[in-house]
Amino acid sequence: MKVFYSILISLFFWHAGLAQYTFTDDIRLDCSSIKNQQRTGTCWSFATVSLIESELQRLGKGNIDLSEMHIVRNIYADKAMNYIMRQGKANFSQGSLSHDLIRMIDKVGVVPQSVYSGLREGESVYNHSEMESGMKGYLDGISKSKQLSPKWLDGLSAIMDVYMGSCPATFDVDGVTYTPQSYAEYLEINPDAYKSYTSFTHHPFGEEFILEIPDNYSNGAFINIPIEDLKSIVDNALKQGMTVAWDGDVSEKGFSAKEGIAILPTEPDREDLYSKPGKEMKVTQADRQAAFMSYSTTDDHLMHLIGTAKDQKGTKYYIIKNSWGPISPYKGYIYMSESYFMMKTVAIMVHQDGVPQNLMN
Repeated sequence: MKVFYSILISLFFWHAGLAQYTFTDDIRLDCSSIKNQQRTGTCWSFATVSLIESELQRLGKGNIDLSEMHIVRNIYADKAMNYIMRQGKANFSQGSLSHDLIRMIDKVGVVPQSVYSGLREGESVYNHSEMESGMKGYLDGISKSKQLSPKWLDGLSAIMDVYMGSCPATFDVDGVTYTPQSYAEYLEINPDAYKSYTSFTHHPFGEEFILEIPDNYSNGAFINIPIEDLKSIVDNALKQGMTVAWDGDVSEKGFSAKEGIAILPTEPDREDLYSKPGKEMKVTQADRQAAFMSYSTTDDHLMHLIGTAKDQKGTKYYIIKNSWGPISPYKGYIYMSESYFMMKTVAIMVHQDGVPQNLMN
């Protein structure tokens, strides 16, 4: 009888084990620690700064913690100029894209997190809601002026000073004095080395086009390629030791940051969605296009793609570093299935050396 019960107990735990996601990492590249964007829409900065930090590690510069908010602040000013020059008929919000961060590094440089946190003294939580509303109201008033004063940008800067603190013109690192520009030069960050790719059929493949999403305020161009080629770029980059900035949709029922899972199930309403691997959709280029054109796929969130893994059934996943703090069983990381990636990726950014030779544009 004891043997019988032992067998039952063993079978119970064996079946329970089969019912849980079990991931085996195939590639997991170095990246900085999990951060938290908190109550801001600045995922684009956290994701792309994380990419640059991994690049610095790859290039032998060490573990450097760069300031996300230094770039965010400069992007706010850039967006404000675009908004005013277009007389209030443009996007002004917290969102942006990876290419904007790269462009801003080229324009204003970077600083370490220790030099500029974007928090005022005594604060520990990022919250840009009130600041965004204040800046938007200020800009709307300015845009109605019959003749612009050159002082308006100073007024915007003053608002950001109140909420984020002022940016230092110079700072010291290891006994050396830098400006943000000279620090970027010291780190040898080459903005021209990073390329943006997307995959949609309303523009020709093999050409660049301005991706029609609200956060593309700067009208950045993306190289348009088939989704299989886009996946090949990611896979090749990872094999070469290069991580990828990922931009896509996280509004699907199969996406859960809390569970650390992003899947595209054929049965999205099943009760064991996040506890048991199941059958997933096979995604075509036409499926992607239909979802994008119907707003089912939208530009929701940017994250940092750092590796690949498989579950116990052999299904492929991408390992994603999120910027919502160390939540989920995977402490802030998400396992995104290949099907989810194929359907819900809006765009990627990658170092050009990670692109296979046959896909170089």
